[in-house]
Amino acid sequence: MGAGGDYSPYPDLAKARAESPVHEGSSVGVIEAADVEEMGLSLFTAYSYEAVHTVLGDGDTFSSSAYADIMGVVFGRSILEMDEPEHGSYRSVLQQAFTKRAMERWQTELVEPLVSRTIDRFADDGRVDLVRELLFPFPLAVIAALLGLPDEDLDRFHRLAVELIGVTVDWDRAVRASADLKEYFAGILAQRRADPRDDMISVLSQAEQDGRRLTDEDIFAFCRLLLPAGAETTYRSSSNLMFGLLNDPAQLDALRSDRSLMPQAVEEGIRWEPPLLMISRTATCDTDVCGVAVPAGATVITNLGSANHDEARWDDPERFDIHRPRRPHIGFAHGPHLCLGLHLARMETVAAVNLLLDRLPNLRLDPDAPEPYITGTTFRAPPRLDVVWG
Repeated sequence: MGAGGDYSPYPDLAKARAESPVHEGSSVGVIEAADVEEMGLSLFTAYSYEAVHTVLGDGDTFSSSAYADIMGVVFGRSILEMDEPEHGSYRSVLQQAFTKRAMERWQTELVEPLVSRTIDRFADDGRVDLVRELLFPFPLAVIAALLGLPDEDLDRFHRLAVELIGVTVDWDRAVRASADLKEYFAGILAQRRADPRDDMISVLSQAEQDGRRLTDEDIFAFCRLLLPAGAETTYRSSSNLMFGLLNDPAQLDALRSDRSLMPQAVEEGIRWEPPLLMISRTATCDTDVCGVAVPAGATVITNLGSANHDEARWDDPERFDIHRPRRPHIGFAHGPHLCLGLHLARMETVAAVNLLLDRLPNLRLDPDAPEPYITGTTFRAPPRLDVVWG
């Protein structure tokens, strides 16, 4: 679901959008019509921006509860599978760990120094695979630091995190990693409840909203969910942005010369190649999406990638263009489940790209390396980005 050649789903998604904003019985890149019929599924896919926006914006009509059967086994009962009013109550507690003040402090005290130290390891080498040496490991290291994990535990934590994130590749291994992470987090949480520190687990252990406190299981589930939601998506979005910039030297030079372009560059990268293409919902009643009848109980897959390439919303949507007039995209989802960590993801990406441009003069693709490409039909990112500088 995340690798396997340089196939791009976008030409097929454009054809699907041209036929109808919502399709019944198939989903580009995920499941074929014959398989849907064989499994007896009632499946619909939203392809247009309007259709995806409608489904994700209506949490009453389109429930997230099905994620309990899919990912609940691995992550525990998390915000991912909750509907209102439980979702809103739980989210309001979790948001106390993502304040603007905390974000500003994390940027200067944590993220920028961490990225800079990572670049130190290869800054004198003249060439590197950016994905392997920086863009993949640094978001995981940020999450570990935010949680307040000891440096000596980082190797173990990273191994378990990668095994958990790889749930679509090896289910049994991911379930074992989930259990190991729970045992590990239990020890950290017990320490923080007794002796709070300046880290996210301490904040969560003390957070309260309208009399609601998080249980240990709530905190374990959130910490596990942070790995794919907070680390994997950031690695993919920052890699996709660098892919776009490196493949268009004029835009890369424009950004290098004018850093005020950075916010729109980050948003264009996420619009053009969102790290996660699809989110699933379940219809709670008979309804209608953009003129297509959807029965109660049907699974509705929203294709974020297709929505972000909708010709009705963006001119020449297949083109990466940091100078494009800004319009809100849907790469961070929409509605009640809008990404809780979107400001963190943006801040991490800005820090990484700024430091790469500052530290590695004349950064460019390695002309002696194979041409890079982005892969995946559910999760998308380049497997590697070979670069040179100087």
